[in-house]
Amino acid sequence: MSTEDYLAYHDTEWGRPVHGDDALFERLCLEAFQSGLSWLTILRRREGFRSAFAGFRIPAVAEFTDADKERLLADAGIIRNRAKIDATLANAKVLAGWDKGELDALIWSHAPDPATRPAPRTLGDVPAVTPESTALAKDLKKRSIRFVGPTTAYALMQACGLVDDHLADCVARGGGR
Repeated sequence: MSTEDYLAYHDTEWGRPVHGDDALFERLCLEAFQSGLSWLTILRRREGFRSAFAGFRIPAVAEFTDADKERLLADAGIIRNRAKIDATLANAKVLAGWDKGELDALIWSHAPDPATRPAPRTLGDVPAVTPESTALAKDLKKRSIRFVGPTTAYALMQACGLVDDHLADCVARGGGR
């Protein structure tokens, strides 16, 4: 993956609204796998993750067995971190019991009012944690979702368009080129 690929992700995907339980489950999982790593590492392996985790279809991942876990731990196309894999499988099992649209509704209920968020002028103006991300992480944990703290929740909020943290002078701010 080149810098051009990363730029394309930034310009066309990051910060754009994402809806749908499976799509949000994918982003939640990828943000958890990214914890402690660079996003580029995850982006380079995203297709490998999608293949390994059945396209992040919640019902399919919820059915994964111990044999699937061993397959994942041996898959060089993903990050082979046991705790993150365990969390992904456990989260799918939890989410499989939720009503359709419940994950989407829960996550989006924590989106701040854009009118209260001025466009960041510098990277230093972009927070790593907000009261909304702290509340989202708390709500997810209360519902037995694992490996999501306030920083991971905020990264999810940024990636899925709950907040637009493109800098004020960024060409991608507010919808892209």
